[in-house]
Amino acid sequence: MRTVLSNAADPLVVDLGFGALPATTLELAARLRPLRTDLRVVGLEIHPDRVLAAQRSQGDGVEFALGGFELAGLRPVLVRAFNVLRQYPLDALAGAWATMQRQLAPGGLIIDGTCDELGRLCGWVLLDATGPVSLTLACDPLTIERPSELAERLPKALIHHNVAGQPIHSLLTAADRAWASAACYGVFGPRVRWRAMLDLLHANGFPVERPRRRMRDGVLTVPWSAAAPRPAGKP
Repeated sequence: MRTVLSNAADPLVVDLGFGALPATTLELAARLRPLRTDLRVVGLEIHPDRVLAAQRSQGDGVEFALGGFELAGLRPVLVRAFNVLRQYPLDALAGAWATMQRQLAPGGLIIDGTCDELGRLCGWVLLDATGPVSLTLACDPLTIERPSELAERLPKALIHHNVAGQPIHSLLTAADRAWASAACYGVFGPRVRWRAMLDLLHANGFPVERPRRRMRDGVLTVPWSAAAPRPAGKP
């Protein structure tokens, strides 16, 4: 994501469905602006009254407008859609993804995910113009007892598939086992224990992406192929 934004001809970012208050859009702009001083962030909502209220906060490269999955006709290089698709029926997912994908600038990305109110439990799918790329689960490891607590914040594409026989259920079950096995690392703190859990998952054949630098949160990323729902009846 950092590379895509840094190399973009037009660093336009869309925060889709910013909600009752524009806090997420403003925070997104503040966090990404160090990468590009010419960054533009547009917060979109389908509720006109929310857009009108948010427009009082716009400025310094941040705007607010009316729009949904069609992205108000914009061509962003990055779209964040958090806690949006969770509100829609499962059969609306493919159409929503396709509509957003058609609007992406060349090389653009979509982050479709969910999180709790405090942002301590998160899950998201990263998509490009061709389809899903990866699944990431993230949490504050100080606040959980086991990784499978993240199941309640799985993105829409997976939350109904966390059942025995499905890849996401196997991943979360294995993560709980690895977390328990790494309990001895807990004396060094939960973040060290989380990294040990990732090492154990990798050793057991799960294609987890191990972070290359120290991180505040616990992050678990796998290719989409390792988490994608398996059709009924397929082993």
